Amino acid sequence: MQYLPKQRSLCTAIAMACSLLVLSSCGKGESAKAANQASVAKVGVVVVQSKPFEQYSELQGRTSAYLVSEVRPQVSGIVQKRLFVEGGLVKAGQSLYQIDPSTYQATYASAKAALEKAQANLAAAKVKQARYQDLVKINAVSQQDFDDANAALKQTQADVSAAQAAVDAARINLAYTQVKAPISGRIGRSSVTPGALVQQGQATALATIQQLDPIYVNLTQSTTDLLALKRQLASGKLEKTSKGGAKVKLTLEDGTPYPKDGDLQFSDVTVDPTTGSVTLRAVFPNPDGLLLPGMYVRAALNEGTLKNAILVPQQAIARDSTGSAVALVLNDKNIVEQRRVETEKAVGDQWLIASGLKAGDRLIVRGLQKVKPGQPAALLDDDKAPEKKDQ
Repeated sequence: MQYLPKQRSLCTAIAMACSLLVLSSCGKGESAKAANQASVAKVGVVVVQSKPFEQYSELQGRTSAYLVSEVRPQVSGIVQKRLFVEGGLVKAGQSLYQIDPSTYQATYASAKAALEKAQANLAAAKVKQARYQDLVKINAVSQQDFDDANAALKQTQADVSAAQAAVDAARINLAYTQVKAPISGRIGRSSVTPGALVQQGQATALATIQQLDPIYVNLTQSTTDLLALKRQLASGKLEKTSKGGAKVKLTLEDGTPYPKDGDLQFSDVTVDPTTGSVTLRAVFPNPDGLLLPGMYVRAALNEGTLKNAILVPQQAIARDSTGSAVALVLNDKNIVEQRRVETEKAVGDQWLIASGLKAGDRLIVRGLQKVKPGQPAALLDDDKAPEKKDQ
């Protein structure tokens, strides 16, 4: 069939219109697909991993001196000298005070003289008893005289013993006029000055000496935490890290860590009924004297090692309307899932997870505000290989 020129023009126009319509439809489909891809939120994730973790419990406590000695006079008298510097270090046996010794020296001299007199009488009694012992055999003296000589000898021996004891007591009292340090340590202020009268066994101490190296740290732990710790150890979830005493780390009042670790010495066997806690005692080296008695401190007690602990960044854990802890996870199909988790405690900027997450989960840590559970999500360009991130 032959078309007229007008008919050919009409057919050409119709064909061009159809082609334009097809091209327009294809362009719209591709644009919609690109728009859908652009609308998928991008998030940053970390791959959850489990690893051994040394578990510490934070306890509060106060420091106390390792040894404490209150210095008191053992004899009465006037203080002549103070022989130490207040606040300084003293050694055991060092003289601290000098009490007037004159009366005690006189007593000591008198006791020595009495001892010499008793010893002289003893020598005479021994000679007389020996002579009478020979004479009574030949009836030169009566048996009564011999018995009297024996009695006199025993009496003079007792006199010598008593005189010797008096000398020893006088010597001890004379030595007590020098008040000496019973232990080594740092001595506090003096409660008396030279010229003061002190009394034997007085209630007020002359000074107090405290040994500060090493030093005690007394801690308190609730029975609830103690029972939880025992259950974890019994179940095998927690295992002891050492066979000896546990190590303790210390944080000072200003928040700075103490540079040396201590050793847990003992745990009390009695629960305080008013606080429901038990007392723990740790010993810390204190060569620089940084720790002083009565300081408030916080201690981290190494309780053991969790074999498969899961730690995640704190920003990845939120709270739902019921107050439960939740986390968003990107599954294998790149769909966002919400997980309800249980947290045990904070460890720095991370949470120690008790349940709800497992090793290998892709935990969303960035872009949390852009996604909701059930929505698809894509990884950020700088987060294509999250398995390299070790958490």
